[in-house]
Order: sequence, then structure tokens, then C-alpha cells
Amino acid sequence: MIQLAYLLAATQGRLQSPEKQTRFQGFSHDTRQILPGEMFVAVRGERGDGHDYLFDAIERGATGLLVETRHIESMPEAEQERLKQITTVMVEDTRQALRAYASEILQRWQPTIIAVAGGVGKTSMKEAIASVLSRNYATFRSWKNYNDLLGIPLSLGRLEPQHEYAVLELGCDHPGELHKLCQMVKPHIGILTNVAPVQLQYFGSLEHLAKELSELLYSLPPEGCFWLNDSDARLVEIVAHYQQQRGSAVPDIRPLGIREINETQIRVGWEGLSFTLEQEGEMGTLTLASRLLGRQHISTMLAAYRIGRACGMSAEEVSEALEQLGPIEGRLNPLPGVYESRLLDDTHNASPGSVLAGLQALDELTNEGGKRIAILGEMLNLGYYQDDWYEQIGEQAASKVDYLILRGERTALIAESARQAGLASEQIELVSTHEDAAQLARAYLEREGEAGRNVVLLKGSEATRMERVTEMLMAHPEEAQEKLVRQTPGWKQILVLQTERPTWVEIDLSAIGNNVRKIREIVGPGVQILISLKADAYGHGALKVARTVLHNGASMLGVATLSEAAALREAGIDAPILIFGYVPYWQMREAVRLDVTITLYSSESAQALARAAQALRQSVRVHIKVDTGMGRLGIRSEQAEEILALVREAGELEGLEVEGIYTHFASADADDKTYAHTQLARFQHILELLERAEICPPVVHAANSAATLSLPEAHFNMVRPGIAIYGLDPSEEVRVPDGFKAALSFKTQIAQVKMIPAGECISYGCTYVTERPTRIAVLPVGYADGFRRAPRNWESVLVHGQEAPLIGRICMDQCMIDVSAIPQVRMGDEVVLIGRQGKAELTAEEIARRLGTINYEVVAEILARVPRVN
Repeated sequence: MIQLAYLLAATQGRLQSPEKQTRFQGFSHDTRQILPGEMFVAVRGERGDGHDYLFDAIERGATGLLVETRHIESMPEAEQERLKQITTVMVEDTRQALRAYASEILQRWQPTIIAVAGGVGKTSMKEAIASVLSRNYATFRSWKNYNDLLGIPLSLGRLEPQHEYAVLELGCDHPGELHKLCQMVKPHIGILTNVAPVQLQYFGSLEHLAKELSELLYSLPPEGCFWLNDSDARLVEIVAHYQQQRGSAVPDIRPLGIREINETQIRVGWEGLSFTLEQEGEMGTLTLASRLLGRQHISTMLAAYRIGRACGMSAEEVSEALEQLGPIEGRLNPLPGVYESRLLDDTHNASPGSVLAGLQALDELTNEGGKRIAILGEMLNLGYYQDDWYEQIGEQAASKVDYLILRGERTALIAESARQAGLASEQIELVSTHEDAAQLARAYLEREGEAGRNVVLLKGSEATRMERVTEMLMAHPEEAQEKLVRQTPGWKQILVLQTERPTWVEIDLSAIGNNVRKIREIVGPGVQILISLKADAYGHGALKVARTVLHNGASMLGVATLSEAAALREAGIDAPILIFGYVPYWQMREAVRLDVTITLYSSESAQALARAAQALRQSVRVHIKVDTGMGRLGIRSEQAEEILALVREAGELEGLEVEGIYTHFASADADDKTYAHTQLARFQHILELLERAEICPPVVHAANSAATLSLPEAHFNMVRPGIAIYGLDPSEEVRVPDGFKAALSFKTQIAQVKMIPAGECISYGCTYVTERPTRIAVLPVGYADGFRRAPRNWESVLVHGQEAPLIGRICMDQCMIDVSAIPQVRMGDEVVLIGRQGKAELTAEEIARRLGTINYEVVAEILARVPRVN
């Protein structure tokens, strides 16, 4: 409960108008999660400013606002008057005000502060300690994993005067943060869980992280107490160095006693974790048990036991409290899964230590005869040495899983390491979507049987959102809201981006998977699907698209060049790949080595390819290309004898296997199908001649996206859609049917907003001169990103759900827009170049119309330096 008088005294804040409310249930900084009766704190963050949502907070039930004076004073007078309906406290800096309040309220009510910090396991240990103490004492605990300089003060808004203990989880993701946290909360009792690799992108090494964590020990008063995880060598070193520096004037340092536990006394099972503890004095031995899963919780339970005893609780009282301790959402939480499997939902976050602990638990908890399936997403924020950690995970997984499903580009390192450690390739799958991961797991579980024995571990860093896979595998998915992490309305709206630039492309791979399945419905089960991945999958990212389409019904891939095929092979794609384009003689050996399928249209190429195959003692598949009226590569259809001769010759050449024959339509995307039917008739004539000669290749294909959607007689036994797979229309005359979804959005952020006087030039050449004072926004995107400069440009983009016109020439890396008509535009706001924002949308088709081109070119020309996120 927050009392207004204490808040004003601590923050030196002032009321904007006479107080309307003097007590508040707590703080909230997110209007999507605010509860009635809370005080909304407007926080300026890296991706937004809470001051933009003040009136939204009021509408959602906030009874108070904590805001920055400079923002209120810059607001229009009418809006300032609206704020007077609610208690509004104005301060210089809301973050500093929260910290000041936290320090003030802790000093005023003086609970005993127990601080938990470390690498992994902080939340579980904090919850265990608080749960034990709350049996006998009024105990406060920081909310979930709100553990930083913003989260701790937000949590302390619910501290009450009667709380005797406050158990706080202290986190750190950059040097100096833990020191500031300790200065703010002034802990009396401290414990470090471990020194495990987390946030190394900012600490650089475990040694630097250990130094940061030692701040907790150094912050304790001489009369305080530090509990040492004596099984962690780095923590033991920290304590030894501390004692050497400080001498005798140090807090009481006590070991948890993990090393003293007899390994044979540890029991790990679905009922929980138990172990025997040798007690001092007359107690003899004591068995501690909880419903926590995994031996990594030995330190969790011991910390709760030791601190409970030190705070005056009897061994029996602590033991009884521990027995009630169970898993937390997203942390090795057991859930019923499909096909009577058991899920180990460990999706809260991931670091090497926690992944290894999860794999150990998976291995120990799988009953004899059951299968062990691990679904792992990426581990983020590991810095320069992340490859080593991924490889270590793969090596360990090889002996602890039967099937390994990996999502994310970096997890390819896990796959390779697992293979080298002995896990067969057919036991490892790399996927790019949550849906594909779940579908593979379902297939394994359905095939393996052993109901009640199979176990699935699900794990990944927060940004990978692996809880979505858990939901798809739950026996009762309707319980997801209650039992999974990140289920609040706020999280449901959040897309976690990991980009190296403020200009990016979002690719919805689930939409691509959906579109492939729609194609499958259109063509039926007897027709194979080849997906065109030319030009980096039309700008969508060839590797991730390849994995997605292969898991959703495609059996073959198509590329334009050998280099495109090589990139897929090097990434582990082993599906058939057809090269549509020209392969020069000097590349043919490499084509054979990579086991790709080659397009042939001349005797000379056939002979050169055969020589390459014979040199490598391998065979290579070929498809014959017939030009029925496109005028590109291929033997002209009127040269029937030459086509038949090539098919015969290729079939007789050692090392060649004639697998297919195909053609390509010039105008299947037109309303008038006359020419398409002419081409089709020419192709069918060639097929009839080949069938009479009994040399027709087994695979026949002609249908691109347009023909797949509008010319069913051209399906034969394979279709090769391209643009439709990405949810884009083949043309204005042939559109994708209902149910197809566009997969690509192109976005940037505003870099600067400023007023330009009338009569001033904008951009190169002074082609645009302001006619009146104009508020412009500068965007960090230009023609070097594929954002067209001339002769025509995009014309406008979306800001706050409204169109903002481009003004002046597009620069290589930047451009300018007029936002004079759009209120409250500021640095960091999202700008949509292709996609939807609110109720407004700019489609690739609309941009193509403005540029005088086709949607293919619009998406394919977004250059590689623009990061793709999924």
C-alpha cells in the first residue's frame, strides 16, 4: 500500500492539483497490466515513453499518476486540466523517485532485508525463502522476477508496515547495477545462488560477473549474515578474497553445507526432491523434501532451511514449510501433455547452467522405456563466447535425449555438437517456428507410444517465447493462462525484437507455414510442392523459410544459383534443391558435390555435368527445361526432336539421372489465359511424345504461383509456387485466396523530430522547400536498404496509424517525413513501411503500384543489411 504523504516526502514531489486519492494499492508502469486502484508510473524506456499513456492509464482504473514535471508543463492546457481529475505527483525523474521511495519506505518500516542474487535460480530461491518464513512471520517478497532498479521499487509499492521480513531478488545485467541495488535496499542477510554464465554480453567474462556479484557480500553490515553456496568454486573464491581484504570486521559467513550431503541420499522423482541432512547436536538426521523438480534445487531448499532456522524457526516448522514448496510457472513445472506425455515447462528463460540442469532433470525423470524429447530455443545475452556454451549443451544433450528439436539459428551449433557426440542425425531437427517444433514433438509422441512414460523438456530465453510451444503440447491448453509464463494481456501484445539496427524486417514464419498448407489443400495429396526460394526467399530469409516450408508440406526447394543452394546445404538443409538458372561448367563439380538438381537444356551441358559426376564417382539428378513461349532458358518446344534427344542422351550418360521436365508460364497471372493455354498445349505435346517413346521423366511441373491458384490443369504431379507462399498476390488479376497471410513487415523508428522554418530545403538538391513551419521526422532508412529513391518513391509511411508523406530526396541511409498533422510524434516511435499499424495498412502491392513495379521487386529489393526478425 502506497501512502501519498510518504511518497511526497521521499520524492520531494509536488501535486499538480489538490489530492483526490491518498492511498494506492501499488505501482504499475504498464497500462496493459494495470489494476484499478494502482498508481501509474510514467517511465521513459528504450522503446517507449509511459507519458504517452497517461489517459489510457486513467481509463483502465489508475487512481494516481507519478509523472515528470517537464512533460506535464509541455502538455496543452486542456490536457493538463484533464489530469486534475486524478492525484498526479510531479517529480524531476520518475525512476529516481521510485528509488527514493523504496529507500524511504524500507527505512521507515525497517523489515529485515534478505537479498538473493546470483547467476541462475534467483527467483526459485527467493520464493522458497519467503514461503518458509511466511509460515511464522509476516513476509514480503519482490514480485515475480522484478529484480532491477525499476522492478524492485515497483514491487516495494506493496510493502506494508507489518512486514517483518522482505525477501528481495536482486538482478544485474550490467556492471554497477548490483551495487546500486544494494545501496538502495541495504540488505541484512545475503545469499548468492551461483556464478553462472548470464548477461555476458555486458560483463564479458565469468570473472567480471563474479566481481559484480560480490557487491552483495561487500554491502552487508558487520552484524549481517552471508550464506555461502559452498558447492560453487567461484563463490568460495569470492568469500576467501573478501575475508582476506576485510579481516575480522565482516558479517557472519556460513556455508549451506551442500558438500556434506551424501549423494546416495538424494532422491529425484516426479513427487519432488528429497535428501538427508546431517544435523548438529541432538537432532540426528533430518530428511528435507519438497515438490521441486531437479537436483539443482538442493541449494534452493538448503538456503530456505538455513535461513528459516537462523530466523528462529524450528527444524520441524521449516521442514513442514518446505514440503509445501512446489515448482513455479516456467521453471521445470510439470504439466500433462498430449498423448499422455509429461511436459517439463522450463520456458521462463535460458542460460547454459539452467539448460544443463533441465537436461539432467529430463534424463532423471524419464521412466524406463520412455522417450526423452528436448525442445530448445536460443540462449541469448552470452557475449563473445556463446559458441562454446552452445557446443557444451549439444555434447551433454547427446547422452540425455532421444530426440532434439532446436529452434533458432544459433541452435545449429547444438545440433552439430550433439551429432559429434553420437546423437544420430535423424534424432535432431532444426525448425524456425513454434508451430513446427510442436508438430514434430507430437509426431514423435504419437509414434513412440509408451503412454505416461515420454517426457518433453521445453526451454529457451525469454525473447524466444518457447511457452508458445508448451501451450501447443498441453493436454489441457485451456489452462495455459493459469500455468504458463507471459500470459498477461501485456505480454500477449509484446514482440521481443533482437535487432542490430532500428530498421528491420519482421517475418511471420507461421504465416508462411500456413500458406504452404493452403497450397497443399488446393493441389491435393497427389501433387508434390516445390517452393521457390530465389533471392533469399524473395527477401524473407531463405534458410528459415526453407525449414518452415519443409515442415509444412513442401518436398523440394528451388533456387536461381548454385551459391543460393550452397548456403542452404551448409546450413544443414538436405532436402532436394533444384537450380533453375545457368550453372557454368566450372561450377558443375561443386554442384555434384552438394547433391543439388541441375536444369539442363543442351547436350554440351549434359556431357560436362556427366564428366563432373564421373570424376567424383557420384550421380546427379537433372530436370530438362522446355521453353514453351517465355523466351528464357530452355529448348524451344517446336524443337521436339532435340528435346527427346537430350532426354535420351542424359538418361544414357553415366552419372546422370533424369528426374524431371518442366516449363514456365509467361502470363498465367493474367485474366486472359489464352497464351497460358497455348504454352500448356505445347508442353503437353512434348509430354505425349516422351510418353510414346517411353522416356518421360517421372516428375513434371509447370505451375508457378499464378498457375497453381488459377490453372489447375497445369498442376501435373508437382507445382512450384513462389510469391503466394509469402502471402503476396501473383498479380492484380490473380490474388491469393482468403486464408493466405502476408508474412513480411518492413519497419523503422524515428531518429529525430524537429521544426523546420518556412522556406528551408529538405534533403539533397533542395527539391523540396518548406512552404510553412514544418515538423519533420528523420528515419534511419534509405535507398541502401532497398527503400527506393527514384524515379518514384514510397510516397508515404505509417506513423501512429496515420500516413505521413515523404519529403525531399531519399538519402542512402536516411529520409525525412512530414509529421506536422500527427500529434505527439517523438524519437523512438515505430514507423511502418510495409505492414499494418492500428487500422491502417501499407501492403507490398500498394507500394508496388506507387513505384510502378510489382510486389516481387518491392520485397526482394530489401537489402541484406536490414536484419530479419521472427
